[in-house]
Amino acid sequence: LCVFSSLQLVSLLLIGIAAWGIGFGLISSFRVVGVVIAVGVFLFFIALVGLIGAVKHHQVLLFFYMIILLLVFIVQFSVSCACLALNEEQQSELLEVGWNNTNSARTDIERNLNCCGFRVFYANETCAADCLRTLHCRPCAPIMEEYSGMVLRFVGGIGLFFSFTEILGVWLTYRYRNQKDPRANPSAFI
Repeated sequence: LCVFSSLQLVSLLLIGIAAWGIGFGLISSFRVVGVVIAVGVFLFFIALVGLIGAVKHHQVLLFFYMIILLLVFIVQFSVSCACLALNEEQQSELLEVGWNNTNSARTDIERNLNCCGFRVFYANETCAADCLRTLHCRPCAPIMEEYSGMVLRFVGGIGLFFSFTEILGVWLTYRYRNQKDPRANPSAFI
């Protein structure tokens, strides 16, 4: 049952972080928050299916829980390894692609980090930072690059830790699923 609770912890953590980001105005992109909340709700329901399957000793629910948990492990392990494997040049390229493709994230970054433009700020561009009033704005790329490596290592490490708890959950579910139900009537099998 501890594996189910760790999956529920991850799901509630995702939902809480998304709500915190919206509540404090750190994130204004409802698409990003919506995806994070949807993943959190999905993981919560998967943990609930596993918990119900374990309590009722329901073979089909445990089988589907085991398969879905294995798929979640594969995705989470892959993403965690990718986060840990990015070098500084790849991080910079990824930040620039994100900067060029999203206006809402750009506005959030400029407002929260108090910077304007990616590498250079041009006078005809709009900027949401307070530093624009004093005209002493730093570009956003160096500030983002300073934090991106630390954030990627943190997210990759946490993801790697929880991916191993998920593979432990798959193994434990497999073992539990193959046990005989203690509530079963032994004479029903004769």
